[in-house]
Amino acid sequence: MSDERGRQIEAVDALTVRAPVPEVIRFGDWVMEHREFGLVRVRTRDGICGYGFTLSRDGPIAEMIHDYIGPRYVGRPTDEPKAAFESVQRSNLSCLIGGIGLRALSIVDLAVWDAEAKRRGLPIAVMLGGSNVAMPVTGIAGYPPSIGPAEVIEQVESLYEQGYRRVKLPMAPDAARSKARLEAAVSVSDDLWVGCDGAWVFNAVDDAVAFLESLDMTLGWFEDAFPPGNARIIAALRERSPFPIAFGDEQGGAHYPESLIAHSAVDFVRVDVTTMGGITSIGDILAQADEAGLRVAPHMNALEHAQIFGGLGRPDLPLEWGIVGSGVDQFADSLAQPVVRDGLMDPLPDEPGFGRLVNPDWLRSVPHDDPADIIGEAAALEG
Repeated sequence: MSDERGRQIEAVDALTVRAPVPEVIRFGDWVMEHREFGLVRVRTRDGICGYGFTLSRDGPIAEMIHDYIGPRYVGRPTDEPKAAFESVQRSNLSCLIGGIGLRALSIVDLAVWDAEAKRRGLPIAVMLGGSNVAMPVTGIAGYPPSIGPAEVIEQVESLYEQGYRRVKLPMAPDAARSKARLEAAVSVSDDLWVGCDGAWVFNAVDDAVAFLESLDMTLGWFEDAFPPGNARIIAALRERSPFPIAFGDEQGGAHYPESLIAHSAVDFVRVDVTTMGGITSIGDILAQADEAGLRVAPHMNALEHAQIFGGLGRPDLPLEWGIVGSGVDQFADSLAQPVVRDGLMDPLPDEPGFGRLVNPDWLRSVPHDDPADIIGEAAALEG
């Protein structure tokens, strides 16, 4: 088989896994009884497999890939991922410019880049023109959100001993407990950066400002205070906030981040390649933020973000890792964990593509829907 024919995409399939959480997670009306993930596998004619995964947020990721996106990638070469992404997206802009459609398209894009990097025998970072480097890292503590200050201190002390110098906590079920947890975290060390995830629980600027002004501490940033889609209310919060404002987790698509920039709404633009257009789109997002003089910070998915931002020459961006077993990200829990030294994550190993993004044993251990037997195929490839 010729190399040109061999790199053509033969199949695009997806599976869904539902990983139990230690206890139900509640952020106002948002209730998580599990964490659901979508995993896509792109296979070329000569058998190279590339992977991408994302939190599905209970959206029909696998169905979008199976019914619409996947068939439009079949036959395309893996060495033209940008052209493939743009062509497929323009085939149905109504569905693929944002939301679940863009989320599904994003992980297919990642899988295509992964397959091509494996074909070349290069890490993603190297294929993008850079290298795997040490990067700052944030530990996501405070899960489940119901735990109290004493348990938060235990988590944060453990992270600090591991080498973390940044931690982030989500809101607890009410403002008083959230305040107590954040102040407990910052008490662990004077050199600890502490951020807060608002988890979209606020509806009014006055309420968010009252919470921030109640804190007897310096907050590294306050992210995702309000539901997405209204840059004006975020800008109004920023005008009154005593702390930096971050926004953008898992958004992307039309008007992102233009709306945040146009309204001077944030100090940090949050990005996530698994939801905002994969590798193909992240360069434009970074360029917009840079032109506006805004800082950027990735959301979770550190195994992908470390390679991509190392490759793009942005080793300054802080990665995020959840505590294993706490319910933040069970998919990442099943993969290689970071080595952290004095606030920096060690460079990832120079393995082809993204390295190992699939743990067949873990996937089999949780409820899953895998009609194409991606798990069995991955297990066989590991040999």
